[in-house]
Amino acid sequence: MTYYILAGEASGDLHGSNLMKALYEIDPKANIRFWGGDLMQAVGGTLVKHYKERAFMGFFEVINNLNKLLKLISFCKEDIKKTNPDVVIFIDNSGFNLRIAKWAKQSGFSTRYYISPQVWASRASRVKAIKRDIDEMYVILPFVKDFYKGYDYDVHFVGHPLLDAIANRKPLSPEAFKKTHKLSDKPIIALLPGSRKQEIKNMLSVMLSLVDDFKDYQFVIAGAPSQDYSFYEGFIKKNRVTFVTNATYDLLSVSTAALVTSGTATLETALFKVPQVVCYKGSTISYQIAKRIITLKYISLVNLIMDKEVVTELIQGDFNKKRLKKELERILKPDIREALFLDYYNLEKLLGGSGASKKTAQLIYKSLNP
Repeated sequence: MTYYILAGEASGDLHGSNLMKALYEIDPKANIRFWGGDLMQAVGGTLVKHYKERAFMGFFEVINNLNKLLKLISFCKEDIKKTNPDVVIFIDNSGFNLRIAKWAKQSGFSTRYYISPQVWASRASRVKAIKRDIDEMYVILPFVKDFYKGYDYDVHFVGHPLLDAIANRKPLSPEAFKKTHKLSDKPIIALLPGSRKQEIKNMLSVMLSLVDDFKDYQFVIAGAPSQDYSFYEGFIKKNRVTFVTNATYDLLSVSTAALVTSGTATLETALFKVPQVVCYKGSTISYQIAKRIITLKYISLVNLIMDKEVVTELIQGDFNKKRLKKELERILKPDIREALFLDYYNLEKLLGGSGASKKTAQLIYKSLNP
């Protein structure tokens, strides 16, 4: 069978790669054509466009790149038409994917969506279009199934794929990791500033402003796979910190604490049981627009899933050196850390166990071969 997969950003590339592996296990002769990244490309199939070509953050940035996005959408439609797949599979990335989904459904293609757009966070009116354009939806957060149920849309809760990504990794030993990256024996504070240039610039300078205040610790930047070392070089040399790339999980496995830009990384950090401060700062225009349409109490996946404030969120104006220092000092205290560990264990239980990619691949394959 022929599968056409559309994924964007580093997290979509990760989940897309694991879904592809599962599809190949079920359907060894599968022909997979995809938009994604290096991880998906390593699995096999044919890469059409890399997600780096459309990595725009925030409303203002999207508007500035609107012509480029419209050209990509037009190209995608033509490529799907030429490929004529048995199914088009969308992974997150709603701004791009929902536009393609509408066209694909109208054009007679079978459609599936893995990892729901965040309609539960804002613009719930999009559910109507999703019900119309998506034949089957596979969600990875337990509360999202209940959300859709309220709109009379029956979706599949498959568990969270990060559980598999973490369980199936081939880790370096702590000793080997530290030796490879020339780390000292000081406890490590991991910095996860995001994956796109705009957000990294916004986040990293504030995170690094704490280095001289925590001399008993070593700060290590987790580089995004979508960015070259040269992009980080100025930050690294100015602050005399260590940089690792394609090794975030190994870094988290040896970290004492972490400063994390809001996104999938907050959940990854929690699953490694690392106390964290969640940070976010966007452009003023993008933030003001987002504030008016997002209806959630929290921005981090950890707090959303637990439905309470487990980790501190420093957003926009609150994300400054004074507040960040105070919160980092707080999560280094033994009593705070113990409470966080307990919440993290409960969080993991709520995620529904392992096998999300395999379950999703099986559901897709069976729905196409009843």
